[in-house]
Amino acid sequence: MTSRTTVDQHAAHIAALLAPALAARATELVPLENALGRVVADDVPSPVDLPFFRNSQMDGFAVRAADVATVPVALEVSGDIPAGHTIPVVLISGTAIRIMTGAPVPEGADAIVPVEDTELILGRDDDLTGAVVEIKRSRLPGEYVRERGSDLRQGEVIVPAATRLGPRHLAALAAAGVAQVTVREPVRVGILTTGSELVRDDRPAEFGQIFDANGIALAALVEQAGASVSYRGTSDDDPAAFRKVLDAAVAASDLVLTSGGISKGAFEVVRDVLEPLGAEVTTIAMQPGGPQATAVVHDVPVVCFPGNPVSTQVSFTVFVRGLLLQAAGLPAAVTAQAALAAPIHSIAGKRQFLRGRLTEPSLVEQVSGPSSHLVAGMARADVLIDVPADAVDLTAGTDVTVWTL
Repeated sequence: MTSRTTVDQHAAHIAALLAPALAARATELVPLENALGRVVADDVPSPVDLPFFRNSQMDGFAVRAADVATVPVALEVSGDIPAGHTIPVVLISGTAIRIMTGAPVPEGADAIVPVEDTELILGRDDDLTGAVVEIKRSRLPGEYVRERGSDLRQGEVIVPAATRLGPRHLAALAAAGVAQVTVREPVRVGILTTGSELVRDDRPAEFGQIFDANGIALAALVEQAGASVSYRGTSDDDPAAFRKVLDAAVAASDLVLTSGGISKGAFEVVRDVLEPLGAEVTTIAMQPGGPQATAVVHDVPVVCFPGNPVSTQVSFTVFVRGLLLQAAGLPAAVTAQAALAAPIHSIAGKRQFLRGRLTEPSLVEQVSGPSSHLVAGMARADVLIDVPADAVDLTAGTDVTVWTL
């Protein structure tokens, strides 16, 4: 690859490099309790109707609507149905049966009168022998009755394929009696951050040192894209130390991402180790994220990002995020058009990814400056503003492409 590679050229190169590692993923059957965040491989149909029996929406009395058409009316209490009752009950015309929320509605009943619209005029709550209830409000057929299958019919899809399972999905699956679900095996991604300046092991930073923002950022970005972090390590600028963690990451992963150590200065440990192994190191016509490199180590692709924290995050978003989402079977990342809220000045010949914030659904403003160290500015953004390489001065109102973060 030549210097000043375009963003699209480098994206195509990485897509081709990663294609074998991200090919069709195997699937596995996992219990629901282990399925949070996993991506469903196939549609999951319901094995039952939901609800799978008629049940009461309220604590109250099961009645025939015709028997309470004129109120007040006194009805003999002919039974009591708690939640979990398993023996079918038949309602006799002209009587009422006390019923709890979720309990099966007796055959013959077509309405529930909530308890607050009733009063026991004979008998006690703890002894309904000979009890009589006064119904103070009429109800129409079907009121407060949850019909069988009113939520979902047997065979209908509870969760469609390519759904990333959240708590609400797991609740619906559990309610239908689904105990296991088939999910895609995630891409295993190793993450290596480099630099003798990095503080490790939660120690305080001394003069000249910085905390490792890239390790946690890349791990979060990888998981957000539907992959899993198989290895996470750090290395100082000693080649032997880097080769040790590189070998460990490669052994545990389908793909390895690195940050730092690929520029043109001294102590570029990633470049020093990977170039003899055939790494392609280039400069992309973009800002931030100019220095980039790729390699293959023991048949595992290695994608190398620059070390400044914004450069690392932008590089992942532009070059790798979409590929991982596709491999996971998840929807593609969102790009959209928005109008600039204020003018923007860019650098001729470089495609810029400026940090931006949507002030309205179709209006975007720049936040922070373009420098690659402004990690707090990145935190205030919710999009990247994609400024073409041939653009220099964009006026307010100009339509631009934005990448959702």
